[in-house]
Formats: sequence, C-alpha cells, structure tokens
Amino acid sequence: MARIRVLVVDDHRIFAESLAAALAAEPDVDVAAAGSGPAALRCLERAATEGRGYDVMLVDAELGGVLGAAGAVPPQGGGPVDGIALVAGVRESRPAVRTVVLAERDDPRRAAAALQAGASGWVAKDCSLQRLLTVIRGVLRGETHLPPALLTGVLRELTAARKHRTESELLVESLTPREREVLCCMVAGLGRKAVAERLYLSPHTVRTHMQNVLGKLGVHSTLAAVALARRAGVGPVDLTPLDRV
Repeated sequence: MARIRVLVVDDHRIFAESLAAALAAEPDVDVAAAGSGPAALRCLERAATEGRGYDVMLVDAELGGVLGAAGAVPPQGGGPVDGIALVAGVRESRPAVRTVVLAERDDPRRAAAALQAGASGWVAKDCSLQRLLTVIRGVLRGETHLPPALLTGVLRELTAARKHRTESELLVESLTPREREVLCCMVAGLGRKAVAERLYLSPHTVRTHMQNVLGKLGVHSTLAAVALARRAGVGPVDLTPLDRV
C-alpha cells in the first residue's frame, strides 16, 4: 500500500496534534505536525534530505510566524506572514508538495489568493475527517478542491484579479526600458541613492525617472507603484553586487 506523507502546519498546538492523531489512525497515512512557517520549512527540508519528502501540507490560513529559511519567499523586511504566504514559499522551494489551506471561515478573496499562491484546496477546519481525507487524496491526483458555496465567489475574484493584472501589464509596457529598470529597483526596495549607484546615474536623473514611472502608472507613491508592478509580474532587480570596470 502506497503511503501518504502529510505535514500539518498550525500554530494552535492542540488542534494540530489532534488533527495529526486523527490522520495517523488511517492505515495509509504518515503524519507530522509543525507549529510555524519556519518549523514547517525545516521539516520539509529534513524530509527531502532523507529521501522521504512530504506529499501534502495542510496549512492554517491564519498561521503566524516568520519565513526566513533558504528557498522560501519571505515578505519584504522579513515580517510576520500567514499560511497563504507559506504556500507561496513552498510552491517555489518544494513544487512537488501539494498544499491545502485550512480555514475557520469561508472567504472567497482569501481562497482565491490561496489558489493563486499555489494551493490545491481550501477546506473548513471543522470539516469531517472523511472530507479532509477525500481532499488529500484528490489533490494528489491533481484535483483542486473548494467548498461548493465558494466556487462563484472565487471565480469572480480570480476574474477580477486577471483583469487588474492585464491593466497593470499594459501600464508597465508604457514605460521606457530605463524606467522599467528603475521600477525593478523600486520593487527591490532600493532608495533613490541606491538606484543611482546601481544604474550609474545621478540622483537627480533617478528622481526624474521615478516621477515619470509614477506618472505613467497613474499612482502617487512608491508603495502603490510597487504593488502595481507586482500585479503585472514585475520582479525585483538582481541585487548581486556589480563589478565596476
């Protein structure tokens, strides 16, 4: 019998241990629990090193913690993140692991965000064990699982997100190549002086480029420009030190 390795990630210890114990009673399920994002990443890394990686990760939607392990995608500044941010990090570092988000309430916007981050399912924390096992086995077959009551709302959110992304992409395409370079530096969190050093420009020239970027994107702040750029799929500039000739 092929065994399914499941990792439960929840910072409510009693819930995590109870769920892990219930799943472990199944004859074909091996399960472990982690209480935070960093702990989950360590479990995933250790299991992969030992050649027995996890198949499915169950993640609390409201998980607290800080992602700082190599291979994960931490938030800017290394601040607290929730379960959906952990899903995105695991998708980047462990793409073979299927993730299912456990939620205390139905929220179409959050469920859509989870799917966009790479989750294969969204289920209620108070669902039956049989329902959860059906989802676990389903995502391993490549299925996506959502509560029926969420389907319409999630589709609406995904359609709206795609529309916003398309509009953002068109705005970014209006930038000159140099302005796009400046925007990538802004996404990386670089200030005017750092951008000037990075692109070998004067601070005054960088200030002009930044103003042009804000104007063309139709926003009034760097934070808004960065948010729009991320929706358009613009990533940060590579911060590897450059060798000056």
